[in-house]
Amino acid sequence: MRLYSLDIHSTDMHGMLKSTLFKPTFNTLAISIIISVFILLWGITPVLFAQEAPPTIEYQEIKTKYLPYNNPMQAWASYTDPSVNDTTDLIPIELQLDSFERDMMLRIANIYGTHVQALKAQVNNEPVEAERLINESLTASQELLDEYPEIRSNARFTQLSRAVVAEYRTFYGISEEEDQAQGEIFAIQEDFLEDENTLAEDFNFPKDTESFKTTVPLLQNTQVNRHLVYYTLRRPDVMEKWRERAEVYKPMMLNIFREEGLPEELVYLAFIESGLNPTARSWASAVGMWQFISATARIYGIEINWWVDERRDPEKATRAAARHLKDLYNVWGDWHLAMANYNISPRGLNRAITRAGGVKDYWAAYPYLPRETRGYVPGFIATTMINLSPEDFGFQTNYEQEPYSYETVEVDGLISLELLAEAMGLSTELLKEYNPELLRWATPPGSKYSLKVPVGKANYLLAIYDSLPIETQNQSITMHTVRRGESIGLIARKYGTTVSGIYASNDNLSNIIYPGQVIAVPLPSGSINQLSVNRPSNQRSGTVTTRSSSPSSSIPPNSVKLLYKVKTGDTIGHIAEWHDVRAWEIRSWNGIGNTIRVGQNLTMYVANNREEYYKTINRLSFNDKQDLERRQKGGENIFGGQDIFTYVVKRNDTLSAIARNFRMSTTQLRELNDLSGSTIYIGQILKVR
Repeated sequence: MRLYSLDIHSTDMHGMLKSTLFKPTFNTLAISIIISVFILLWGITPVLFAQEAPPTIEYQEIKTKYLPYNNPMQAWASYTDPSVNDTTDLIPIELQLDSFERDMMLRIANIYGTHVQALKAQVNNEPVEAERLINESLTASQELLDEYPEIRSNARFTQLSRAVVAEYRTFYGISEEEDQAQGEIFAIQEDFLEDENTLAEDFNFPKDTESFKTTVPLLQNTQVNRHLVYYTLRRPDVMEKWRERAEVYKPMMLNIFREEGLPEELVYLAFIESGLNPTARSWASAVGMWQFISATARIYGIEINWWVDERRDPEKATRAAARHLKDLYNVWGDWHLAMANYNISPRGLNRAITRAGGVKDYWAAYPYLPRETRGYVPGFIATTMINLSPEDFGFQTNYEQEPYSYETVEVDGLISLELLAEAMGLSTELLKEYNPELLRWATPPGSKYSLKVPVGKANYLLAIYDSLPIETQNQSITMHTVRRGESIGLIARKYGTTVSGIYASNDNLSNIIYPGQVIAVPLPSGSINQLSVNRPSNQRSGTVTTRSSSPSSSIPPNSVKLLYKVKTGDTIGHIAEWHDVRAWEIRSWNGIGNTIRVGQNLTMYVANNREEYYKTINRLSFNDKQDLERRQKGGENIFGGQDIFTYVVKRNDTLSAIARNFRMSTTQLRELNDLSGSTIYIGQILKVR
């Protein structure tokens, strides 16, 4: 390639100006003289009346090596300064991607592909298909983040996430404010990172950390001192607020950690995770006091659906966190590494350890960890030191807060929280504070729900409960009157349903709706199991999830158990796609995190009517399995003929829930049963496959 520079001589340019601007008149001549005098004052001799001639242009070749274009997959060998007559060509050096980086880029590319298909579906006026693809790309990006939390600092993933989330918000009419991180902890983390390197270290702090006699080592070093400076001198108000909350929740947390056999000082990890805020929510969708992502939460029995999120319940989340920390310690045998793994994937932590020379020591791996994870353990140590000896660090010891306590009352499903609060003389906001796991305006559908109320209010509510104006509501469908500015996507999100579900429930529904129009909206089903009062609802009481156990409650209906042997190149995400399940389900069934090894046998639960097909997956090569996945995503029926079965509708069933249980779409289920809407009744016999 030849690149050229353009050099036009000043005298020629002046001639061009003269030929186009100056005419032989007195005025223009006077102006020319004035300009000439001005230029002479600057030491330049102009030529006012040069002959009109085309400008002279000189071409100079610029050598390609002076303008290297760096392919993002290549590095370039260094070369001599261009002023030296060195004509050696630049030699590109290929950068070697490790398996982690290769997997990340491939999965990011696949998600982008789905995202583009979603845009095309909207252009083609196919809202149901667009919804499916939008949710598929959002779920895939979230699962990627769940598997590898450290990827949040990856530039490619950040750009992908912004595009996918923006499209999801637009489709469902979600404002940016609704989806922002909730809780002051995240602003505090950013504030510390900005000031980290400027925090002074020459302050006299208590040095007798050995007197604390903790199980978790409290090493004091430069990194820990920076956190001590921040919490005691830079932002003591932050620690004061957290210590005030601790008087409410710490007694309950200590009791749970003692029951689970964990070091008591680990309760202070919740300070770093959320500032002891039960409703904290990060931009990466980690939720609650212990900042569980959904995949890990489900492994430890936490129930999450449209109606409830037990990650927000301080007792249930603390129980799950204690068991998770115990499992991590059993893996690493070191509390500092176990805590780091709470914040980063096993694969990310192992990469840092490998780069540090293979020594399993947190402080050796420290320089190779993501920036957010580097501050995690030092922050915990500083927080623990302050709370074990608050007066030595200038904090008061008593904030006069009442410990966490409540009474429970069993109430019916779909009862308005506003009605229940008013009956007890409470504000709705206070009742929600006692029941932070409730996400909606009412108790979840189902037979009964154990409502938490302030001490002294249970008997009062029981005495008047039968006289409350409670209306019997259909728990599977509701009617909605369209308001100005609403779209079908916005309505679907409001009720926790789907665009396809709304179309399936309304015959001949147009893509255009208008104010005053009444449409049927299917409601999402509640929990399969009865919700527990103070333990994760899907975790059996008295058991601890380990690497070799799995909760039977997560086994889907109409499924059969298979074993899949892990092969080179496999990831949990790939295996989930090949078996049409979710990555978090595989983790839950096998009691594992994100790390799998070649030769490992994984338990899978697949649709029983496709058992033979899924058995063949174990015998195919990686490329053949990926080819099948591409064909399926392209709309091809890769399963061949399918047998028809029957299903009897039960209480609280919805058409969408039945379809989901049998790995079918709602549209397929309606077509198979000649249904015009989504109305079904108890005892009805449906054909499924």
